[in-house]
Amino acid sequence: MSTDHCTLCDQALEVLSSMPELRGFALVVVDVAQDAQLTERYGERLPVLLFRGRELDWPFTGADLRDWLAGLRSDQQIRSDQEIRWD
Repeated sequence: MSTDHCTLCDQALEVLSSMPELRGFALVVVDVAQDAQLTERYGERLPVLLFRGRELDWPFTGADLRDWLAGLRSDQQIRSDQEIRWD
């Protein structure tokens, strides 16, 4: 989850873009400002990664993201051809 003019969201995108192991994933950026329910749920927590109901809140490092993805893979919930929503 993200929104315009969010410095932390920009920093999180930098972490994501610096990780070659994310090649092949489709990243979908969702602007919470476009939906009142998303704003209510995520507005104070931005940025947040979301995949099949699992969330990773900022701040996160590349190592945190790798651990989160490893957990998804071990649960057989993720393949590299799937999309991860950036909500």
